[in-house]
Amino acid sequence: MDVILNKVIISDPGTLGGTPVFAGTRVPFQNLIACLEAGDSIDLFLYDFPTVSREQVIAVLETAKDKLLALVA
Repeated sequence: MDVILNKVIISDPGTLGGTPVFAGTRVPFQNLIACLEAGDSIDLFLYDFPTVSREQVIAVLETAKDKLLALVA
């Protein structure tokens, strides 16, 4: 996993059974994906999950974008 991603998303067997979560929270990364798939905004996600920072969301989306673009380049 990317260094930036390791600082934003963590997986620890002691936290939600190893489900990838935003660092420093118990909010699964999958919750962000589900919100975006449903058409919700990042602002609504942050409202619903106030322990996650905007910087964390932007960092994980930027990392995902970079990785996807590298695959098609």
